Amino acid sequence: MALRTRIKVCGITGKEDARAAVAAGADGLGFIFVKQSPRLVDPDMVRAITAELPPFIDSIGVFCDEKIEVVEEIVNYCRLTLVQLHGSESPEYCRTVSCPVIKSFAIHRQSESEELAAYSGVVSGFLLDTYHKDMAGGTGMVFDWELVEQIQPPGPVILAGGLNPENVGEAIRQVKPFAVDVNSGVEYQPGRKDTDKLKSFADEVRKADELASRAGTPFFG
Repeated sequence: MALRTRIKVCGITGKEDARAAVAAGADGLGFIFVKQSPRLVDPDMVRAITAELPPFIDSIGVFCDEKIEVVEEIVNYCRLTLVQLHGSESPEYCRTVSCPVIKSFAIHRQSESEELAAYSGVVSGFLLDTYHKDMAGGTGMVFDWELVEQIQPPGPVILAGGLNPENVGEAIRQVKPFAVDVNSGVEYQPGRKDTDKLKSFADEVRKADELASRAGTPFFG
């Protein structure tokens, strides 16, 4: 079986970047609805983008400790297919969301598998990001990938945190994630994507998958 790491491009704020990400080979586009983020996007823009997305491309809303009523309103209005939660949302909160949920975890030396185990069977994926005491995500910094084996996520891993065209191949080799999540690593300014970097990132993911396939690495999922 051929191996394929899925690609999520987060922090999309406009139609041109959405089209460029899809053309490069993105499987999902992330739209940030966190007021403190420099990549905060207007729901009307997201609705316009999702209206023209081709089949099999996920639209993912990113939230952080938001009221469930607000999340549901945006999910329905913007036609989102997934929700990504970056705050302290409990398993019970995740169960109330009307679409599949990706739960983000900030990884550091003290991270424990029990923290993730509580969400087993509740969320569709575990997004592993870099810990920062003042930020819930989007740090642009890499964490120690060896920690992934330590915490043993009980479901598909979406690897985030400082990924770019230069390091994503090694990240895939070490972690073997189901998907990789890129944001600032393919930008020329916050919220604006660089088309060449998007293509390079996707090319490096494909190269890493091809090498893994030749080596007979088990399917990532």
